[in-house]
Amino acid sequence: MLEHDRQAVATVARQLAGAGMAVGTAGNVSVRRGDRIAITSTGATLSNLSADDVSIVDLDGAPVEGAPATSELALHLGAYRRFGTGAVIHAHAPVSTALACVLEELPAVHYQIVALGGPVRVARYATFGTTELADATLDALQDRSAVLMANHGALTIGEDLDTAMERIRLLEWVATVYWQAATIGTPRILNVGQLQAVRDEMARRQYGRLTPAGSS
Repeated sequence: MLEHDRQAVATVARQLAGAGMAVGTAGNVSVRRGDRIAITSTGATLSNLSADDVSIVDLDGAPVEGAPATSELALHLGAYRRFGTGAVIHAHAPVSTALACVLEELPAVHYQIVALGGPVRVARYATFGTTELADATLDALQDRSAVLMANHGALTIGEDLDTAMERIRLLEWVATVYWQAATIGTPRILNVGQLQAVRDEMARRQYGRLTPAGSS
């Protein structure tokens, strides 16, 4: 069932690990196909994940095929229900995670942050795998396509896996730019008007994805 999607989830999981954005079993990936979700299984090592390590569940989280799904299943299901997105990636990328330990929000240090919906909020800390974590993360994700999770990691959504992966890479890049700028001095932050001018120019040029998945 969903063999193509299972292969795609496994490929993205290995890419996350290869890029240093997931270590061991830390991180999870899913994609939605109708009323079914292909999602990494619990305890699976992302660096060598195969399609056989990808579970199938329904939109209520009931198992359909494969091993038990990741402990962060509630986080993924909540994103699908609330935002109608097509794919979810949760990673522990080092710079994003470091900033999630010290910031309340990743500010607009670079104009490309508009592709994530704007400054990236940091969701309050809660224990992994809990509904409290899912609720806090999804609240902070509102009107965005990326969120940082305090003392934990990051999450992105997209209409497909390629988009969600593009966004997690962009988030880690913007986080790195902020970190490096902050080691030199006080980063100059773009204001609301400057970000809107970027959106307007991108729209005029029909360039890039500017709205979070599931938004109208």
